[in-house]
Parts: sequence; structure tokens; C-alpha cells
Amino acid sequence: MEALAELERRQIQLLNRIAKLELSILPQHFSILSSKPTARPVDDNEADTEARLSSILLSNGVDEFFFKRVPLDYYDWPLEARRDALGAASIDHLCKSIVLVNTQAQSNVLDCSDSNNSKYYVVVVQYTARFNAEAVKNFLYSLNNGKIAKKKFNLRLAPEETSTELTGYGHNAVTCIGMKTDIPVILDEAIVKLTPDFFWLGGGEVDLKLGIRTSQLIRFIKPFIVSCSNN
Repeated sequence: MEALAELERRQIQLLNRIAKLELSILPQHFSILSSKPTARPVDDNEADTEARLSSILLSNGVDEFFFKRVPLDYYDWPLEARRDALGAASIDHLCKSIVLVNTQAQSNVLDCSDSNNSKYYVVVVQYTARFNAEAVKNFLYSLNNGKIAKKKFNLRLAPEETSTELTGYGHNAVTCIGMKTDIPVILDEAIVKLTPDFFWLGGGEVDLKLGIRTSQLIRFIKPFIVSCSNN
């Protein structure tokens, strides 16, 4: 079984290198709505996820993106293997979206209606970086011009059931695109500085990943860009 899994991984790696080569010769503006090969048969619900997110992106002027299916044991792989499977430029280009809750928010702050002082935030960070909650706390304090006491900002990882309820996505599938709730997004500044400016994050399903042009994502979702990690 291990030998078969290794063979499959090598095949996927080879095919992704071919895909990466194809991407390099495409016109500057491209949109790829699906990827092959798939790691397993894709059911209608998963196909709907990919189609729904593609429609959202295209309708908001994002046309440089790429969906890729990965094996279900993807998260058991080292970052280098994940990089190869996706054809990412580096392990630093592998990112995740996490839902945070302000556990010390004022009693009247119950939802995400005020992006400057929200109960919840989605933070997009690199897998290679360590998230710095204190940096986000300081940013939000400054964003509100010091009118809200700093002790009223305490960002912690939201419970998984809360994350799923707010985003509509399960564990290891969260993405900042097409969430059920309009949660404010914080993009780590380190991602913005990556070269090339095309990174990978969750795609709404555990085995679906989304590669996207950083500048186009920023124009679409208009995140807060904050230096909020330690490498």
C-alpha cells in the first residue's frame, strides 16, 4: 500500500509540474475552473463548491485562479510534498484561513456588522509562519483610534463548530471566499510580499485547494493587511 501511495504521489507531482509549465505559457490573464487529475471521483456537492466559488471570483473581476484536487491524506504530508502536489512556488506560498473570535468584545458586539470592531475575523496566514494574536490586537486598537480599551480585544481561535457555522466550511476546508457570513478578513502582510504573488489556500472542501493571484484577491475582498506573524 505504501508503494502504491508513493507511486500515486509521484504521478501527481509529475502532472502538476506539467500543469505549472502550462500555466507559465498562458496569457497573463487566465481562469482555470478545474484541475486534473483528481485524487478521487468528485461528487456533485463538491463540484458545486468549485463552480460556486469560481462564479463568485469571476463575477468580482478575479480571473487568475486555479483549483486543484489533492489526496485525502494531504494534511499528513510534509509542506514540501504539499508544495510539489500543488506546483506552488515555495512552502511559504502555502496558506490557511482561520476564524478568530474576540473573547473580550464589548457586550454589544455580537456579530460582524462593524468590520473595525467585529466579534469574529478570518485571518489568512502562511503555514510556515506563527500567528501573532498580539499584533492583531494592537492593530484593532489603533484602527479604532484608541476609543475602545485594548483589553477589549483578545483574539483566539474560534471553536470548530462556530467556524463551520459562520463560514459554511469544515475543518481544513475554510476559505475566505464565499463564506456564509460576511466576516472581515485580515491578510498577513508576509503573504503580500511573496514572489511570485500567487499563493494557495483552502478551497471550500478538504481536498480542494485554491491558488489565486494575491493582487486580485486583495482588490476583491479588500482585507485588512496586517503584519501578524512571526517566521
